[in-house]
Amino acid sequence: MGDHYFSKTPDSQHRPQQFTYTLRGKQYKFHTDAGVFSKSEVDFGSRLLIETFEWPKIAGPILDAGCGYGPIGISLAAEQPDRTIHMIDVNDRALALARENAKLNHVGNVQIYESDRLQNVLKEGFAVVLTNPPIRAGKQTVFDILQNGFAKLAEGGEIWVVIQKKQGAPSAIKELERLAGSCDTVAKSKGYFILRAKK
Repeated sequence: MGDHYFSKTPDSQHRPQQFTYTLRGKQYKFHTDAGVFSKSEVDFGSRLLIETFEWPKIAGPILDAGCGYGPIGISLAAEQPDRTIHMIDVNDRALALARENAKLNHVGNVQIYESDRLQNVLKEGFAVVLTNPPIRAGKQTVFDILQNGFAKLAEGGEIWVVIQKKQGAPSAIKELERLAGSCDTVAKSKGYFILRAKK
């Protein structure tokens, strides 16, 4: 049971797949594999976050915390090539796929690197932090991503989170309200909440 999508080095036997997905009106190709999150399709929560997301009024880089094989960061990087998108994950297999998928989709304005939560994110002043957090890693890990993600924002920056009601949306809302003073529920669908809090 030690092999999860949030393991650093998944033991799962490789089962490469590829598929095409339309995100924000543009078609993308993705290579995936066993041992990464939602290997057979772009999961509903990530899709809802991608489609709901609105660009902030401020300039600056974006952080995709828990990027997996890359659908969130790559689709946003393609849309605003003048911004740098930092994409982090703890899973080495997911990171290799994210790098491959960035090249596959001709996206160059990304920095993809390993980080357990935000420990290796040295950059400050992000315009946006987006996360589809690893719920199965536990509430403390999720809250750590929220707290450190919020701390890394520029003044006026925003943190965007997708989380299911049954997997902790109410407590995530309370935590974002504690951090930011307020939290907007931007969208709800099939039990998923899209949350936004501004610094």
